Amino acid sequence: MHNPGNATPDRFPAQDRFADGAQYIAGRLTKGTSGRTHTVVDPATGEEVLTYELAGPDDVDAAVAAAREAFPGWAGATPGERSDALHRFAAVLAERAEDFARAESLQCGKPLKLTREFDVPGTVDNAAFFAGAARHLQGQSAGEYSGDHTSYVRREPIGVVGSIAPWNYPLQMAAWKILPAIAAGNTIVLKPAEITPLTSLMFAQAATEAGIPDGVINIVSGTGREAGEHLVAHPDVAMTSFTGSTAVGKRVAEVATATVKRLHLELGGKAPFLVFDDADLDAAVHGAVAGALINTGQDCTAATRAYVQRPLYEAFVEQTAALMDTVRVGDPFGPGTDLGPLVSHVQRDRVAAFVDRARAYARVVCGGEAPQGDLKDGAYYRPTLIADAAQDSEVVQSEIFGPVLVVLPFDTDDEGIRLANDTPYGLAASAWSRDVYRANRATREIKAGCVWVNDHIPIISEMPHGGYRASGFGKDMSAYSFEEYTQVKHVMFDNTAVAAKDWHRTVFGDR
Repeated sequence: MHNPGNATPDRFPAQDRFADGAQYIAGRLTKGTSGRTHTVVDPATGEEVLTYELAGPDDVDAAVAAAREAFPGWAGATPGERSDALHRFAAVLAERAEDFARAESLQCGKPLKLTREFDVPGTVDNAAFFAGAARHLQGQSAGEYSGDHTSYVRREPIGVVGSIAPWNYPLQMAAWKILPAIAAGNTIVLKPAEITPLTSLMFAQAATEAGIPDGVINIVSGTGREAGEHLVAHPDVAMTSFTGSTAVGKRVAEVATATVKRLHLELGGKAPFLVFDDADLDAAVHGAVAGALINTGQDCTAATRAYVQRPLYEAFVEQTAALMDTVRVGDPFGPGTDLGPLVSHVQRDRVAAFVDRARAYARVVCGGEAPQGDLKDGAYYRPTLIADAAQDSEVVQSEIFGPVLVVLPFDTDDEGIRLANDTPYGLAASAWSRDVYRANRATREIKAGCVWVNDHIPIISEMPHGGYRASGFGKDMSAYSFEEYTQVKHVMFDNTAVAAKDWHRTVFGDR
């Protein structure tokens, strides 16, 4: 059963692209064979967008087989040929920018200004970056390190990559998984979240139209338990890349290790936002609200724990609450909307439960409720500020993944840095200070894969993204991502042309 939903053409201009199903295997759309369906829902209205047949194990097998068949030809292409294909891909993405923006806003509830100005341009830039990076897969330069041999390093593709992407940034996560993998010469099967498959499918279609060969990029839209686990366990998949929660990441690691796969995990976060007493208070307040509320707080790097040195604490709480109250919650397609709904009513209710439990031990300064009126049918939740929670409390230690910022005071710099490091996570953080020595100390001592100074959230294609500790390991974006998606091979040539070499005496004979 494959049914279009109720989305109007202005909200979903690309709807006709899904008439043949929601699996993309060997260059064409097909229907899933699991026997079950899933409905994509517009979280702003609760209305059906698309009902499609979910992928089952047979679809995963077909996608992996397509990727395996395409691998020799794609891996054997020259770096220049792969680069040219990716440049064409970037151009097609740019031409379709508005379609991508609207589809992403529709399935996720993101304000259109966010998808137009962040998600889609970032994805196009990623494609352009990896088009250039495809030509720069160098290893260590050749040299005579032993004296009798010339050594050099080759970087070679791994094979078929099986990737699983989350629902919070479906388009960008598809790009982060697919682009470095194929730039390095691998082929890939991507499983997007079943609730947000639209832009991943559009991404693969655009790749085909750009001339990337069939089977290089395949999409299976199914559940994690069925399609995801089968993909990770598949014996023909040489590497697994997963972005999602730490709990699910542990399960992915268990399944992947059974077949000794390369593993890349980008997991949860609980980013600290450390404000020293010499910081520009106005800048810190604006940064906290933007950093906490981007994508309705559904961002692993979002500012979630603001630690503010005591002289600025009360003013920070007051000004942050006042600024949060000016944020306009509304229809993602509305021209004046700042904050859209969460991705689903299930996620909205999960966030609300965190806040409701916190009322017993902390102070909800603003927000803390779902709006009513015209927004009552959507998965909306007001921007929320919580103060006076204990460091070991749930809202400080656990990933809420919603528009919620918790603020705590600290006294000394030592205490602030200690508190910033006092969760299991280590994905991102920021430090706010006018003192370069103070800020530099924070960048050294905060245990996170990214530390911003006097800002929070910006990312760029040229720099790596990935975490420490329970936030996983491995890097997305940047040239460092090739370390994830390539094998390193040492090649050594004998230069002596001597049959009986001196080292042979350690095995037989005398000098």
